Amino acid sequence: MPEPSAALMLKLIGREPVADQTMAFRFEKPGWAFKPGQSVDMTLIDPPETDAEGNTRSFSIASDQSEDTLLFATRLRGSAFKRVLSQMPLGSAVKVDGPFGSLTLHNNAARAAVFLAGGIGITPFRGMVVRAAREKLAHHLYLFYSNHRPEDAVFLEELQSLQQQNSNYKLIATMTSMEKSKRAWQGETGFIDKAMLERNLQGAASPIYYTAGPASMVKAMQSLLHQIGVDDDDICVEEFPGY
Repeated sequence: MPEPSAALMLKLIGREPVADQTMAFRFEKPGWAFKPGQSVDMTLIDPPETDAEGNTRSFSIASDQSEDTLLFATRLRGSAFKRVLSQMPLGSAVKVDGPFGSLTLHNNAARAAVFLAGGIGITPFRGMVVRAAREKLAHHLYLFYSNHRPEDAVFLEELQSLQQQNSNYKLIATMTSMEKSKRAWQGETGFIDKAMLERNLQGAASPIYYTAGPASMVKAMQSLLHQIGVDDDDICVEEFPGY
């Protein structure tokens, strides 16, 4: 595991909307190594506005080490931090500390990886899936990705297309509020539950489970996994507070 590195000043290179009320931010690549799924602390420098939540946020790294930039994505809520981040000029610098965290893909390729993501909780898993395709990892990966609507699903098209590059990877995207969507959807609907897991995990060898997203989603997934007899040692979690 990489040791936390000294803080760096990184410049914002680009940003783009990636889902409804959600934006991706690309920063120049740091000089330290990281593993997909780790996180950083980002601090705004002399922002034009601030609030009680402060000028620092933790973000999961959404990119793989091989990519040219450091990628993050976040829902655009009403905080001063996110307003400043979404409006700051390209070329502006932020302070980044890290990398931190152990929500990273296990080494034993004989065991399957099952990712359970809700909404913006997809960010730590995007880099893992990209890395697996690039390095042609032997791991069998199952990505369950729950959103209200396709309009809310960050990186959805990319995550779908990566299945063509990696025969060991399967995306199971599901929508829980299609009555509110204006798009067609041919995939799964409803919440991730025991039946959905059993239907899609037949033959998965000794899975290790990873779940990330809003606290309510993470707790629901932990409860589900306990119901189907998964040991806590085989569950890795990361909650996204305040999203």
